[in-house]
Amino acid sequence: MNAVENKLTALHQDAKKDVLRISKGIAKSIFRPMQPADFENVYLPISREQGRVIRDMIIDNKCKNIVEFGTSFGISSIYLADAARQTKGKVISTELLESKANTAIENIRNAELEDYIEVRIGDAMETLSGHSEPIDFLFLDGWKDLYLPLFKMLEQQFHAGTIIYADNMDMADTKDYADYVQSSDFYLNQIIHNGKAFLTSLS
Repeated sequence: MNAVENKLTALHQDAKKDVLRISKGIAKSIFRPMQPADFENVYLPISREQGRVIRDMIIDNKCKNIVEFGTSFGISSIYLADAARQTKGKVISTELLESKANTAIENIRNAELEDYIEVRIGDAMETLSGHSEPIDFLFLDGWKDLYLPLFKMLEQQFHAGTIIYADNMDMADTKDYADYVQSSDFYLNQIIHNGKAFLTSLS
């Protein structure tokens, strides 16, 4: 296996062992709303199947300008950056928590993909504010109640070939985003991965 597949295999294996820490993060919501810091040490990754679908989609559609909301520990970022390497593109990824972002950067470096991705640390509404380049592929996998405001902020950079992949659409906090894209005449939507994700393009 090459450096990309070696790193992805190791990260997916680590993520499978993380069930207890995920449960602890969710349990805190009994006493107060969940917060990003509750999952600072937790993998919240896409599946290997999702990663391969996303990578193939980017390559098949020759997407070059890729934006990711929610770097986490960098599993999805590696799939995106590997696709960008093959399309001669670039990924801009953003992560709220500095410790997670730093780990992601190291994981990306170990996969030998650092030349194809820029990881920005901080609130995505700030780190992506003023983004002025056309977006070919947008991956939404950060804090769910930010899907809609972030989508609206970046909407002017969409074009006829833009693809938006939103993960965790089976979660309640994504309802506003789902209502927006499904009620708009500007977007075509496909529900994939048994309802876990939305694939959206311009009509």
